[in-house]
Amino acid sequence: MRNLDKEQRTKDKGQNEAMQIKTYRAASMQEALALVRQDLGPEAAVLHTREVNGRGLLRWIPGMRKIEVTASRHVNVAARLPARESSAPQAVAAPAAAQARRDFADELKTQLSDLQAKVAALCEKSKSSGRADVPNELFQVYTDLIEADIAEGLARELVERLRAAAPRQELADPEFAKARLAGMIEAEIAVAGPIRVTPGRRRVVALVGPTGVGKTTTIAKLAANFRLRDKHRVGLITVDTYRIAAVEQLRTYADIIDLPMQVVSTPREMREAVARMADLDLVLMDTAGRSPRDEVKLNELKLFLGEAHTDEVHLVLSTVAGATTLQRTAECFAEVGTTALILTKLDEATGLGNLLPLLRSSRLPLSYVTNGQNVPDDIAPAEPHKLARLMLNVAAA
Repeated sequence: MRNLDKEQRTKDKGQNEAMQIKTYRAASMQEALALVRQDLGPEAAVLHTREVNGRGLLRWIPGMRKIEVTASRHVNVAARLPARESSAPQAVAAPAAAQARRDFADELKTQLSDLQAKVAALCEKSKSSGRADVPNELFQVYTDLIEADIAEGLARELVERLRAAAPRQELADPEFAKARLAGMIEAEIAVAGPIRVTPGRRRVVALVGPTGVGKTTTIAKLAANFRLRDKHRVGLITVDTYRIAAVEQLRTYADIIDLPMQVVSTPREMREAVARMADLDLVLMDTAGRSPRDEVKLNELKLFLGEAHTDEVHLVLSTVAGATTLQRTAECFAEVGTTALILTKLDEATGLGNLLPLLRSSRLPLSYVTNGQNVPDDIAPAEPHKLARLMLNVAAA
């Protein structure tokens, strides 16, 4: 059987070679026929034509559409090649080739019509969900808001508020319009101010938040500033027994700044540690990072804070997180009694537009922002004026 198949393939190949059946591909029918005429002569017969490489709308992309022509010099059928121009009358292309060209032209018209309809639908959709809601004079401001990581819906809301509040002549200047918009956002940012310490009256302040947001480094910055700059008596307590490296890091800072430090692992030890620091002005408490989805760990944290009788609980969040993550985290940690918000890693964020939904939904006032790892530097009390302009990439006035 294999020998018979081999003999048949050899016979077919010999017949094709004898008939000189060849296939040509080109970008257009005219180019393909020109190749046939050049290779096989004007008397060659076109046996088959078809389109290859590309389906549907892809065939109209440059370089994707190809015409394939199969032809032979020796097959005895009517010639399908258009004759070259000469002084004598020449026969026109065979009816089959003419019909193929008409079919191709009709298909081309149909495809172009479908393409135009789809483009029109896309344009209409774009108008209904995007620029149609944005005035022409504020479209640059709108795109700047999107680039600042502000969601489209919120960006349109801000632009609409700006259009309603500002005179039309002011809106013609994008920078002036953005400055006006920064003022509107500034009015939405509540601040708690820095931690207030009264000599002789102990204040217990805890920092809480998810892992990796910079709680330990932030506590070290606060402790160094209150001890070295303001000359207050400061103590440190850590319940971050899950990460030995974090405890050692804080102990190193305590030794450098010359601060008393207590490490606790149970709520009872927390109560005793706070009691031993009764004569200090400020006690700063570092806590283990908790997943906002871990209710057991959050309840455990709530017990520790209750035993410490904290005066303030600052939620520490990283500005590199997404808007939805920030909002959900703040909502979950609200269960432990958060009173203020610290935003870290401003120097690492590519945009700060994700902060506005957080500030709106959590209603927590800002206390501090950090923009680096240097201790005791790279921390400052939150200022709405500066933060609003950072969110919009507007130079501070």
